[in-house]
Amino acid sequence: MRVLIIGGGGREHAIAYKIAQSKKVTELFCAPGNAGIKEYAACVPIGVMEFERLADFAEKESIDLTVVGPDDPLVGGIVDVFKQRGLRVFGPDKAAAVIEGSKAFSKDLMKKYNIPTAGYETFTEASKAYDYLNNCTYPVVLKADGLALGKGVLICNTRQEACDGVKLIMEDKQFGSSGDTMVIEEFMTGREVSVLAFCDGTDIAVMTSAQDHKRAKDNDQGLNTGGMGTFSPSPFYTKAIDAYCMEHIYRPTMAAMKKEGRSFTGILFFGLMLTDKGPIVIEYNARFGDPETQVVLPRLKNDIVEVFEACVEGRLSEIRLDFEDNAAVCVVLASQGYPLSYEKGFPIEGLDEFKDNDSVFIFHAGTANDQERIVTAGGRVLGVTATGNTLKEARENAYQAAEKVTFTNKYARSDIGKAIDEV
Repeated sequence: MRVLIIGGGGREHAIAYKIAQSKKVTELFCAPGNAGIKEYAACVPIGVMEFERLADFAEKESIDLTVVGPDDPLVGGIVDVFKQRGLRVFGPDKAAAVIEGSKAFSKDLMKKYNIPTAGYETFTEASKAYDYLNNCTYPVVLKADGLALGKGVLICNTRQEACDGVKLIMEDKQFGSSGDTMVIEEFMTGREVSVLAFCDGTDIAVMTSAQDHKRAKDNDQGLNTGGMGTFSPSPFYTKAIDAYCMEHIYRPTMAAMKKEGRSFTGILFFGLMLTDKGPIVIEYNARFGDPETQVVLPRLKNDIVEVFEACVEGRLSEIRLDFEDNAAVCVVLASQGYPLSYEKGFPIEGLDEFKDNDSVFIFHAGTANDQERIVTAGGRVLGVTATGNTLKEARENAYQAAEKVTFTNKYARSDIGKAIDEV
């Protein structure tokens, strides 16, 4: 079969790597792709928001299945466009993708269906948000309602910080129209865990756990980013917690979306916090996480195309997910200055060293081809993922590999997975 992936980041590189292993796939395309994805797929110069052009390509090339990676096209309704033209596509439609597209919607959904989450209030006027902050217990969490590349969340320790945050989000429009509505949320403490799940509208198949590192600098300091690294599995996510989440979070979320007329087919991402009162939902995403995908998919033993097809055809109950009994750690190599301003176009050295290494994966996030060279072309440049028998071994392997890849202004956190030392 012929498969098209939409996207061009590290997540899509990991998806391409996994799809390329399927015996069912004869040709693989990616739009727009990147310098690393070219190893597995023919890259097509069409942007992820060019829905009609992408659908035209899928029709012309007789694509059997399209897999959508990023949030923007999903929230924008690309799945609806493909379905209207009779094209088979994996991902939630616009009505279901709102679970990520609007934090206010997702919080209201959880409140309505008694899915555990932090207390909150929603605001459409900055003046009312300022008034609310007069009587808050600090810290508080401010969230731009819409998509913001994973950066629209501010943790504020004082009223002044919170007021500055409201101004940034709602008045200065730091995140554009995503800040027209804002959620102010109770600050909760605990371990954060990411859990991805395949969904077919009715059934849900939960993948192995992972843990992300959002802040730009060591010890969770600095600005929020799209993710500076991750590891899988989380040693803090136990079988008992998994069973609790299945009963109180995962299945209830699927049932709630169906009851709301928004049946969810695709990947549902649960951002959880393991509090002393039990697991709660921090956020939902309507797609594979980035960089969680880079540590989860290398451990997946199933033919992923068979799982995609089962979701699209509403027979996910036939699938039993199976993962390697190992661990994986991903260290993101970024451009110095990310997530703010940074330079591009620097040659990347050391990539060839891992071509025959089946325990190290270099997933390209922000790269491009410049004649015969691969150069930096984004804030997050590469995700260096390594596996090992244990998390500590995987972490050691990932950092050893990361040292061998070089480019000007390279930056990485030095403490990805450090929390496992506490286990």
